[in-house]
Amino acid sequence: MAYFSTYFKWLSARCFCMIAAYANVPRDESTASFSFADALNSLKTENDAVRRRSSRHGLWIAVAVYVAFALPDRWLIPDVAPVTIAARFVIATIALLAFEILRLAKAKTVWLDVTCAAALLVGYVGWLYPAIATRDVTAMSYYMIFGAIFMMGANLFFSFPFRLSVITSGLVLCAFFITIEALFPSSQTYKLAFGLFYISCFLFTSFVNWRLNVERRNVLLNAAEARHQHWEASERGRSLLELSHTDYLTGIGNRRALDRRLDECWAAWKDERRDFSVFLIDVDFFKCFNDRYGHQEGDRCLTVIANALKAVVESSDGMIGRYGGEEFIVVMPAALPRVAMTLAEKIRMEVESLAIAHDERPDDMSIVTVSIGVALTREKVGEKVERIVREADLALYNAKASGRNCIRSFDPLLPRPDDHAGKLVPLLAAAIDRKLVSLVYQPIFDVTNGKARAVEALMRLRMPDGTAVSPKTFIPIAERSGAILELGRWAIETACRDILMTDRMAIVSVNVSPIQLRSTGFAASVADILARCGVCGSRLALEVTEGLDMDMQSEVLKCIADLRALGVEIWLDDFGCGFAGLSWLRAIEFQTVKVDRTFLHDCSNPRGLTMLQDMIALIRNRGNTILVEGVETAAQFTLLKDLRIDRVQGFHMGMPVSAELLSAA
Repeated sequence: MAYFSTYFKWLSARCFCMIAAYANVPRDESTASFSFADALNSLKTENDAVRRRSSRHGLWIAVAVYVAFALPDRWLIPDVAPVTIAARFVIATIALLAFEILRLAKAKTVWLDVTCAAALLVGYVGWLYPAIATRDVTAMSYYMIFGAIFMMGANLFFSFPFRLSVITSGLVLCAFFITIEALFPSSQTYKLAFGLFYISCFLFTSFVNWRLNVERRNVLLNAAEARHQHWEASERGRSLLELSHTDYLTGIGNRRALDRRLDECWAAWKDERRDFSVFLIDVDFFKCFNDRYGHQEGDRCLTVIANALKAVVESSDGMIGRYGGEEFIVVMPAALPRVAMTLAEKIRMEVESLAIAHDERPDDMSIVTVSIGVALTREKVGEKVERIVREADLALYNAKASGRNCIRSFDPLLPRPDDHAGKLVPLLAAAIDRKLVSLVYQPIFDVTNGKARAVEALMRLRMPDGTAVSPKTFIPIAERSGAILELGRWAIETACRDILMTDRMAIVSVNVSPIQLRSTGFAASVADILARCGVCGSRLALEVTEGLDMDMQSEVLKCIADLRALGVEIWLDDFGCGFAGLSWLRAIEFQTVKVDRTFLHDCSNPRGLTMLQDMIALIRNRGNTILVEGVETAAQFTLLKDLRIDRVQGFHMGMPVSAELLSAA
C-alpha cells in the first residue's frame, strides 16, 4: 500500500507540473477576446496532444514488458510456453499495428485509448487461457497473481478516462473469476484469498484512477484560469505599451513610436542598405485656424487629417505619427525618389480633398492644406538617423517658403531657406490687401541735358509693425512662392496710375521676373492694364530682372514678342552679372540695356575701367540705349559723361521717392 501511495503522489505531481506548464508558456493569442472557455478549450487541445504521445509511449513500453514476460512463461509453465509466447507476440504485433494505423489516420484520442484498453484486455485473456492448460497447477496458481498488473495498467499506467479504466479493469477482474471458478482447479481458500486480492486491486486502483482524473481536471481548470489571467495581464501590458506609443489626440503613433521605427529603418539601411524616406508634414496656417475656430475644432481638424493620412500611408507599408503640434511625420520604405514623391503628392491631395474650411488664411486658399518636406537615404546622410529627419525639416522649411500647399525634396546643393521666408510668404500673399506694399520712384536722367526723362518703380515692403524689409530679402521669396505674379501686376497698374495717368513722367519702368514672363496671360494682363488706365504702351518699360535662371524658353520669347506688339519697351536689367548674359542680348532686341552698378564701382582701378569701356562698346555696337545705374558721386557721373553714356541713375542723381514727391518732367 505504501508503494501505491508513493506512486499516486508521483503521478499526481507529474500531471500537475505537466499541465500547469502549459499555462505558463507565453502564447500570442490572435483573437480580440480570450475567455476562460477559450483557455480551457485551448488547454484541452494541447492536453489531448500530450495524451496521444503518452498513450503511444505507454503502449510501446507495455508491449515490451508484455513480450519480456515470455521468459517467466518459459521458466514457470514450460509445457505451454510455446503457445503463450506465440500469443504474446501475435497480440503485441496486432496491438501496435492497430494503434499506429489509427494514429497515422489522425483518429480521435478516445479511439487510441480504446485500442490501448483492448490491447490490455486481449493481452490478459490471450495469455491466461493458454496458460491455465499447464500441467504445473501449483506454479500457475502463483503465476496468476501477475494478472493484477493488467488491472493496474488500465487504472494507473495509462491516462484513461475513469469510465474506460473501470470497464477495462472490471473485465480483467471478471476474466480472472471466470477462470478460477470454471476453468482452473483451485480450493475455496485459494479462490477467497486471490479473489480478495484482485478485488482489492480493482477497488484501490479504480479509486486512485478516479482521484487522478479529478486531480487532472482540477489542474486543467487551474491552468485554464492561469492562462486566462496571463492573457488578461498580457493584454493590459500590450494596451499600456500601445498607449505609450499612441498620440493621445489623434490615435496614431507618437514621437516614441516613430523614434523606434526610425531606429529600425536606420539599422536596416546601415546593415543591408534598405532605403527609406522621411516626410515631415505641416498643416498650413494652423495657428490662424485655431484662432478663428477654437482649439476644440483645431483638435478635430488634426484628428480628421491624421485618420485620412493613416489610411494612405499604411496602404504603402509606411508608418505615420504625430511629430508635435500640427506636424506629422511619415517613415516608409522607398527605393526610388519617384515613389516617395508620388506618395507625398497623394498625401497632399488627400488633405486638400477633405475640404476643411479655413477662412482666415492670409493667402488665396480657403481650405486646410499641408506642406510636405521629403528626405531620402543617401550615401552622405551622416552617421545618425537624426540627420535625415533634419533634412526633411529643411525640405519642409523650403516648402513653406515656396508658398505652402506644396512638396519639396531635400537638395544638399540648395542653401538653407532664408529665416524670413516662413513669415514673409503669408505676408506677401496678403500684402496688397493689407496695404503693406508700396512703390517708390527713382528718376532716370539723360546725360546730355541732365533732365529726368523716366523713372523706375521700386517695390517696398514693410511688416505690420512698420519694420521695412529689404527687396533683396522679399523679392526672391516672392519669386519662389509665386506671389510675384500678383505683386507684379499690381506694381504695373500702380505705376501707370501714379506716373503715366498724372503725366508726372514720360516713361515709367517696372521690374518683371522671368516667372511673370512664363506665366500664361501675362501680356494680356498688361494690355488690360494699359486699356483701363488709358495710356500708350510706349510709355511703359518692363525691366527683365535676373532673379532666376533665364532659360530661353519659347513661352518667354513669345510673351516678350506680345509685349513689344503692344508698344511696351523691354529693358535688360543688371547686364554683366548673374544670368543676364550675351545670349539674351543676341536673342532679343532690347531698347535699353542697364549695366550693373558693380562695373561702375570697379572703375577705381584701370582693369575695372577697361572692362566697363569694353562692355559699353559691346552694347553700343548692338545699337541699344545704354543706362548705367549706381551713380553715387560726381566723379562717377563725370566719367560716364566722358564715356558718352545715354542715361544714368543713382543716389547722386536722385533718391527714390513717392509719387507725390516726384516732380513732373
